[in-house]
Amino acid sequence: MNILIENAVTREFLASNGLWTKLSSQGASFPDTRAAQTAAKREPIGKFNIVGQFAGTEQFFNLDRGSGKGV
Repeated sequence: MNILIENAVTREFLASNGLWTKLSSQGASFPDTRAAQTAAKREPIGKFNIVGQFAGTEQFFNLDRGSGKGV
């Protein structure tokens, strides 16, 4: 399972290079929701979702929600 940060407004995923991508396969995967939550709170986004994605599928499920430091 991949754990990703999703911008709740644009539906883009945070990539490992710090940029945003529409492709979940290019998103940075985190070891657990706590690590993803910590990283997301440092990003210049408002609302975000921590989502899980089953490997090899396009199926997502919401693990957590929160707010970053904003723009």
